[in-house]
Amino acid sequence: MAGKKRPWILVTVAAVAVLAALAAIFGPQLYARSQGPAPAPLSVAGSSSTASGATSSPAASDSSDDGTWNVASASQAGYRIKEVLNGADVTVVGRTERVTGSATVSGTQLTAAKIDVEVASIATDSGNRDNYFRGNVMKADTFPTATFTLGSPVSIPALSSAPAAVEVKGTLELAGQKRDVTAKLQVVRDGAQVSVSGTIDLVLADFGITAPDLGFVKVENTGSVEFLVHLDKA
Repeated sequence: MAGKKRPWILVTVAAVAVLAALAAIFGPQLYARSQGPAPAPLSVAGSSSTASGATSSPAASDSSDDGTWNVASASQAGYRIKEVLNGADVTVVGRTERVTGSATVSGTQLTAAKIDVEVASIATDSGNRDNYFRGNVMKADTFPTATFTLGSPVSIPALSSAPAAVEVKGTLELAGQKRDVTAKLQVVRDGAQVSVSGTIDLVLADFGITAPDLGFVKVENTGSVEFLVHLDKA
């Protein structure tokens, strides 16, 4: 009787093996397709005044703007990068609200700015990915903060609820490495608050970061830092 049952056991084992192989091949594809679209880039266009279509006349800079502006609550920063999971393309977005810093204004110029982001708090939709990112990629225990520092003063346009484009140069520090970068900003004023969104394109290798390649998942070597910072006058 045992000999007669053995073929059924073999068939069952073979079926399980086939199902496992199909899951390995098509599972990532189904996962990628099941995900909603990646969140839109952080933008001042999502602020209440701009989103409602309201506009106002540009506010000329005056002496009341001079001084220090501090990062306020609800500010966000993070990254956007593409990965290939067994042939399935996925856009990965990680964000955190653990953002601090300040900016200094004098007349019509931004004379100084420094923004710090707590790396270990950046989260995506996957805890496993986040743990690998924090430990193996960013070494957050050793380098807990990512920092952007303004390189030189830049002129500030008259601000209103309509986004104004500003390009600034500075230094970005990631995983203990500093590199010169250019940030493309959009700036609006909403009452007493100024909000700034922007992106910084980056190449991971420039910061000594090896793009993860674990066989079943491969991360692109290029990506971007994105942020939405609200500033209140000190």
